[in-house]
Amino acid sequence: MALLSALLVMTLVGGYGLGALGALLLGGRPAGRFITALGGGVGALAALVLGVSALAAAETMPFDWNAAYADNFLSLTFTVDRLGGVFLVVIGLVGLAVTIYGYSYTAAYTGRYSLRLLGVLINVLPLSLALQVMADNAFTFLLMWEIMSLSAYWLVLTESDQPGTVRSGVWYIAMTHLGFAALTAMFLLLAGNDLNASFAAIRAHAAVETALMRNGIFWLALVGFGSKAGIIPLHVWLPMAHPVAPSHVSALMSGVVIKMGIYGLVRVLFDLMGGGPTWWGGVVLGVGAVSALMGVLYALMEHDLKRLLAYHSVENIGIILIGIGAGLIFQSYGMFTLAALGIVGGLYHTINHASFKGLLFLAAGSVLHAAHTRNMEEMGGLIKRMPWTAAFFLIGAAAISALPPLNGFVSEWLVFQALLGGFSLPVPEAAAAMPLAVGALALTSGLAAACFVKAFGIAFLAIPRSHEAEHAHEATLSMRVGMGVLAVACIGLGLAPFVVVPWLARSVAGMAGLPTTSPTFTAGALIQTPLNFGSMSTTWLAVLLLALLGLAPLLMRWLRVEWRLRVGDTWGCGRIGQTPRMEYTATAFAEPLRRVFAELYRPTKELTIDFHPESKYFVQSIEYKSEITPVFERGLYEPLLGMVRALAFQVRRLQAGSLHLYLVYVVIVLLVLLIATRWF
Repeated sequence: MALLSALLVMTLVGGYGLGALGALLLGGRPAGRFITALGGGVGALAALVLGVSALAAAETMPFDWNAAYADNFLSLTFTVDRLGGVFLVVIGLVGLAVTIYGYSYTAAYTGRYSLRLLGVLINVLPLSLALQVMADNAFTFLLMWEIMSLSAYWLVLTESDQPGTVRSGVWYIAMTHLGFAALTAMFLLLAGNDLNASFAAIRAHAAVETALMRNGIFWLALVGFGSKAGIIPLHVWLPMAHPVAPSHVSALMSGVVIKMGIYGLVRVLFDLMGGGPTWWGGVVLGVGAVSALMGVLYALMEHDLKRLLAYHSVENIGIILIGIGAGLIFQSYGMFTLAALGIVGGLYHTINHASFKGLLFLAAGSVLHAAHTRNMEEMGGLIKRMPWTAAFFLIGAAAISALPPLNGFVSEWLVFQALLGGFSLPVPEAAAAMPLAVGALALTSGLAAACFVKAFGIAFLAIPRSHEAEHAHEATLSMRVGMGVLAVACIGLGLAPFVVVPWLARSVAGMAGLPTTSPTFTAGALIQTPLNFGSMSTTWLAVLLLALLGLAPLLMRWLRVEWRLRVGDTWGCGRIGQTPRMEYTATAFAEPLRRVFAELYRPTKELTIDFHPESKYFVQSIEYKSEITPVFERGLYEPLLGMVRALAFQVRRLQAGSLHLYLVYVVIVLLVLLIATRWF
């Protein structure tokens, strides 16, 4: 196993290195794009196989690699364990699809943007992600975290000449470095100021920390990892950066990069710190519920297809945190079996979200590539012109809406079962939080289904609303294959939970007292939750659905239904000719929910009516504008930025242009530092 793991790691590094080198040397030429895709594909496959091997191994894979500089002043340490294996699977799966898809997708960038830089970074980013989850000391973790953040930043800026791209990049880099500062402080506290300390040493040090110090570490971890994951209110960069990035980059960021926040939370809270008090779980559960609900509510109001998907990333991160928060609560009361169920549900949803959200972003990229717009109001009728893309988008939409038997249903069902087990908590206040979380998760699931009815129906059905949509074309072969990889994953992860769940349970076994037990399976497919509270089988459900579909033609034949194709005009309220102006719009679809949640949205409305100059009874034109500013941007970030600008204006007065004054500043700072050093 040691030889296998070392070989896979070398293949991973070599593959991504080859892809980056090919892009650097050959740029945007077809050979350069091919080598970029080939190297990335080899690296992604190696990561996928390494992750599966780590999960399937009887024990932690014995791969360790250390590199020290200047007598261990800087130490890089890597190892592969089962928890890292879960995220290596995510990195490899999405990375493989993105690499195949990007080969054709980036051809349109030739001569417009730097394919050399794009090709290098699209390999450096997943390489840093893979090394991130293999890091075995604080310095290595933080170094890989920073490489990941900077790579993603430059990828977001690929189309820097487009409106809003630079602003989105600034928001992303500001939020990610806020998180990096919090993580640096967290690791300094965890490791006793020694960033070269291994994770084993950190575990020992964390076990003897005071309660006050542990609580401070928890808040730093929540801010640091939450800013990357996109939890509310630290999500503000996510709906800005995802829409402006190239679509395969958006799939990689939403499918994998934000999951590093989830990896970090599980690694620190359960592995390094061994769990914590009940209120830690309550905070994570509450943040998850708010993120899930707010994310889906703002997604419903979006007409920009990629921005809509970005808000759904906030929603699904919330669902993952609901499972992890429930696990923390159960762990604090010694209910380890239910704790394992909650965490397994959260990790399962992590893999599932990477699959269906990556698929949806790739499908959205195909639509953008063909129709040259992200605005759903300018789409329509694409199912006839892009049948493969429409089918892949529909699979992703059904999966993210938690419809059986696809993968989103399985993981959300597991999270539901963990929450329902919370009625047995010994403390009434903690038990009362569980039905509230169940209600939030149920409402989130229903609203997500409504949102994707809008997204699929408005974009792909009816008749085209623009010239570009009318002349759209199907995606190329490599783009379809890339989407197909993730579509197969959505189906396979939904039909085979009896394979996935035991592996995920083993990935967290032993952390914070968690057991090796997992939801049991009977007949190879029926899941039974702990305490036999519920059971379910997506495998048999799929068989039943296929049987019903097969019975439909037999029933039609028995009833002697007319089989001949009949063509007729759609009823148009008495009008003969149908035009795109008569179609249902995304705005109209979302209007009822906008009214229901008006106190949250607080939309601004502007209605302008121009009458005929000869008579006010004849209307020449009507213009309606409505805009929604998210509550956290309006209530938190706008006042905060105003304060920063005001403070910066005052600080500028210090720059008076006087050399004597600057020397006074230097002396004052030196005196303060000397006094502080002497005092402390």
